[in-house]
Amino acid sequence: MKVYFNNSCKICKTEIDIYKKEKIKDINWVDISNNPDAELETDKNNKQLLRRLHVKKNGKIFMGAKAFLLVWKKIPRYKFLYNFFKLPIIFQIFSIGYEI
Repeated sequence: MKVYFNNSCKICKTEIDIYKKEKIKDINWVDISNNPDAELETDKNNKQLLRRLHVKKNGKIFMGAKAFLLVWKKIPRYKFLYNFFKLPIIFQIFSIGYEI
């Protein structure tokens, strides 16, 4: 699984650095800041990549709240977040909050 994140955003970088400390081998962290390869791999332009977290899993691209669910599901310490935020009503609120 590849996680495309904006390393130039202080909030994004801080959060991703916390996840990286877990050293999950199945996650390949990709900084999308000025990364044309990321644009090709995701079929998204730089502006789209900078706006949301993206995950590529099994050849499919997930973004925003869905991408976070995939990350949390992979990291044992944060699986509780996956279990909570995947609940239908909670996920809808989370998705709206993420977009704001």
